[in-house]
Amino acid sequence: MNFFQFFAWGAWLISLGGYMMQTLNFTGGQVGSIYATMGIAALFMPALMGIIADRWINAERLMGISHLALAVLLFWAAQVNSFDDLYLIMLLVSIFYMPTIALNNSVSYSILDQKGFDIVKDFPPIRVWGTVGFIIAMWVIDFAHWTLSPMQLYLSSVASLFLGVYSFTMPSCKPENKSKGVSLISSLGLDAFKLFKQRKMSIFFIFSMLLGASLQITNTFGEPFLHDFAKHFPKSFAVLHPSVLMSVSQMSETLFILTIPFFLKRFGIKKVMIMSMFAWIFRFGLFGVGTPEGVGFVYLVLSMIIYGMAFDFFNISGSLFVEMEAKPEIRSSAQGLFMIMTNGLGAFIGGMGSGYIVDYFTINGEQEWPQIWFTFAAYSLIVGVLFMFLFKYKHNPDKLAKVQH
Repeated sequence: MNFFQFFAWGAWLISLGGYMMQTLNFTGGQVGSIYATMGIAALFMPALMGIIADRWINAERLMGISHLALAVLLFWAAQVNSFDDLYLIMLLVSIFYMPTIALNNSVSYSILDQKGFDIVKDFPPIRVWGTVGFIIAMWVIDFAHWTLSPMQLYLSSVASLFLGVYSFTMPSCKPENKSKGVSLISSLGLDAFKLFKQRKMSIFFIFSMLLGASLQITNTFGEPFLHDFAKHFPKSFAVLHPSVLMSVSQMSETLFILTIPFFLKRFGIKKVMIMSMFAWIFRFGLFGVGTPEGVGFVYLVLSMIIYGMAFDFFNISGSLFVEMEAKPEIRSSAQGLFMIMTNGLGAFIGGMGSGYIVDYFTINGEQEWPQIWFTFAAYSLIVGVLFMFLFKYKHNPDKLAKVQH
């Protein structure tokens, strides 16, 4: 289940931007707005689907229904060429896919609990198969030469169809009425907005949104950037296998996760989050100086490696920070708010804003990629410096140890 959940996403998430820009000739703004649909969906759909799964429909069935709908929508998306049509379809794809990430976790926890497994111990090695599925999907798309083809959407459709059918064969995860008697505001996680009354938390959530924007930038324009090298380096590895090169980012992500406990204990959450913010400067800056040959290719590879720190050190440590600072009665809502700020508002701002920057630096149909990436690097530098001075937090190893335990 975890493998195909993320295989279906990895088949198009990184490569769709290149397909839209190179094959469909969409503008940067159009590409960015389509990616921003994930941010729109993440604002409300995971919470709504969670309420439905808590009150009325088995979680595994709801997940199956969602993936069957995705199979139809992705098949449809592969056949359209206009921006208006593809935007509407991908908005629907986002509406059905984004909630399945949380449903995937809920179904996993429920079944492991039913079978007497230790969720904390046994779920991580199962969840890692999701990352494996994401990487393998990218490699399949790459080696089949589908990075600029609608075949990536057809492959994702087939994966969702399989998972949709498979979901109905899994053990029953019945509604536990967790949301019954709870106000709609609480169910949607809106009661966590009271945390904005605390200066420390309001600053943290605002910067969560700004970092969520950074993540969306490379998801959207990483592969279009590599495809553009075909004009001068048509036989280079980066041009022939862009998804394989981009997948180094996901590999790095799995490795940096293992280093988080050491860095958190040694440096504390604020410094680890600052490391993440400055890692984004190098992520974008190395793209700006990278080329497919010679030392330029080394810069591209280093950018992929640094992505692991940029992504993990904020998302994981940020989640731990929320766990430490929120009161027990609103911790779940606070985690939901963290996701809304990063994957919702942040993803929307990143998609729309990056599209505007790409179009601004497009002259006579040619993207000036160094200027584009250096602009994003400057954005990350400003975010990092502001966070360093505005966010006040004293490292408490004992408090962190309790959360980790």
